[in-house]
Amino acid sequence: MTNVNDIISKNLSISITGVSNTILLLDEGCTIPFISRYRKERTGSLDEVQITDISVMYDKLKELIKRKETVVKTINEQDKLTPELSKKIDECWNANELEDIYLPYKPKRRTRAQIAREKGLKPLSVIIMMQREQNPQKVAERFVHNDVNNIEEALDGAKDIIAETISEDEQSRQSVRKSFKRDAMIVSKVIKNKSEDEQAQKFYDYFDFQEPLKRCSSHRLLAMRRGENEGFLRISINTDEDECIDNIKRLYIHGYGKCQQLVEEAIDDSFKRLIKPSIETEFANYSKELADDEAIKVFAENLRQLLLAAPLGQKRVMGVDPGIRTGCKVVCLDAQGELIYHDVVFAVGDKASSNALSKFNKIAKDYNIEAIAVGNGTASRETSDMLRMIENIPTYVVSEDGASIYSASKIARDEFPEYDLTVRGAVSIGRRLMDPLAELVKLDPKSIGVGQYQHDVNQTKLKKTLDTVIESCVNTVGVNLNTASKHLLTYVSGLGPTIAKNIVDYRKENGAFESRTQLKKVARLGTNAFEQCAGFLRIPDAKNPLDNSAVHPESYKVVEKMAKDNNCNVKELINNKEMLKSIKLSNYITDSIGLPTLQDILKELDKPGLDPRDKIETFEFAKDVKSVEDLIIGMELPGIVTNITNFGAFVDVGVHQDGLIHISQMADRYIQDPNEIVKLHQQVNVKVIDVDRKRNRISLSMKL
Repeated sequence: MTNVNDIISKNLSISITGVSNTILLLDEGCTIPFISRYRKERTGSLDEVQITDISVMYDKLKELIKRKETVVKTINEQDKLTPELSKKIDECWNANELEDIYLPYKPKRRTRAQIAREKGLKPLSVIIMMQREQNPQKVAERFVHNDVNNIEEALDGAKDIIAETISEDEQSRQSVRKSFKRDAMIVSKVIKNKSEDEQAQKFYDYFDFQEPLKRCSSHRLLAMRRGENEGFLRISINTDEDECIDNIKRLYIHGYGKCQQLVEEAIDDSFKRLIKPSIETEFANYSKELADDEAIKVFAENLRQLLLAAPLGQKRVMGVDPGIRTGCKVVCLDAQGELIYHDVVFAVGDKASSNALSKFNKIAKDYNIEAIAVGNGTASRETSDMLRMIENIPTYVVSEDGASIYSASKIARDEFPEYDLTVRGAVSIGRRLMDPLAELVKLDPKSIGVGQYQHDVNQTKLKKTLDTVIESCVNTVGVNLNTASKHLLTYVSGLGPTIAKNIVDYRKENGAFESRTQLKKVARLGTNAFEQCAGFLRIPDAKNPLDNSAVHPESYKVVEKMAKDNNCNVKELINNKEMLKSIKLSNYITDSIGLPTLQDILKELDKPGLDPRDKIETFEFAKDVKSVEDLIIGMELPGIVTNITNFGAFVDVGVHQDGLIHISQMADRYIQDPNEIVKLHQQVNVKVIDVDRKRNRISLSMKL
């Protein structure tokens, strides 16, 4: 295990103590949010990103260790495991190099070389490889027998053995690998009989395309691979073949002669038939993995921003799902997000009612509505413009991405078994305004519209990453123990689906929780789960005010001592800025609580349970721009950022088609990452620089 800790420490530039303690905590079942928040003394105040990096690398190395064990076991069963080989495997921490070591011993199908060995031609291959024999044909005569018909067959068999031996040698593979790493080109060609296919046109840019693999961006590579998977493109990865073959020849050919000529022929065959396809596959997989990681990273950052979007809070909300043919689906929600009314109002189109506005007005008045949420789909502009005429009630346009997915889900059916999809969808829109985080955790992240090639990347890795992001966001914000849904509670540190359900069931049976300690009465919520979750759960009206803060119960006694030392109770200490400033933290350091935790406690006492999310703002699109036809080059417009990729950001300017701000159009300086300039749901001013109506593409700029 020391090796693992050392490797992680070196690769991530994190102290060995921090790495070792973090791994111990992870092995104990501690979650990343819990470790980063409540175990700073042990980790050296590592943040969530660093702890996540340690966790990811630790998992990879554990997989590599398992693979090593398999390799050792297989070689040992062949009685070929020497002390030198065992040491070599033990010291190897690169997956590709490990497979190179294993390759000669790896069980394989019956190859040409294996057939040649069965015919007794291995000694001939050894003689030729030694390159001392002047007349290999004469030597080959000795190997002609019942299974070998002639000299030519004997020499061909020997060359097959040599070709396989060379292909399994670490040196030859490494020399080719270096060439691929340095000079590999990715080449994309359209499959000839598919070039006119309508579906193929979205890959038109890659019909005849090539660039150095190391410079190929993740979105281009994933686009090409999607085209390949859909049967429109043929992708290959090439390097300088002559250079590769020459490098291998320098390793194996010594002098000139007939044996050397045979070895040369075997090398040509080895490279083209065995080494190149293998290394090409290796680089195809590796480049795809890197592209996946980059796309997942982009998706994860977008998801984080989306989940931490500004909430309206606990207000009475009208949710409106606009529609023309079937009318606007209208719901009213109470401050807890419970459905109290639903209706249909025909506000736009041929069926529009002349009294639509007065009907909306009456509903708002009857149910004491404090805010209106309008979905951003069909007829959104017309509907929101009408609703803004209602006085003293702000109207917000809310993304519908995921609302239809939710409405048809089991979660929605369980919540609203007596209502149809249209009502459930409108409820989701309303709730998303109130608390985006609480609503979005019910959805598969892939369905909420902020990904980049999310269906093309490694799905296991994607799910794990996104679950980590959701868990991080939920625990960053904190969760109201008495109002949180089962789905939100699932992501609280230390809980999971079963305990989350048990909490909700306990709440239904016994009423609202009055203290954090009451959690211990919940079925299957043991000591470890309580330790992990307690600090992230809030009880707003608890008898102990610390139960509505991020202060962990294990630190309550320290806070009580602080209060006692200042001749007051805990309630009086909270929010008392002058008193808090006077506290000397060094007086409260113990074996288990150090300065980092005490600083966090003091910060929390200053603003207990502070929501880290921004305040929500209203927004209006340009009134005279409602479709792509209304756009004029040079026009400046307000917009909302809807998606961020590593090549730019997509912006909704109110024309039912998002425009792209390419990264080069974001600022007058070089930008490496669009997140330097914009955030999801940010309000921006943009200029229209191009409109491609045929391809329905809008190009925008922030250089006004």
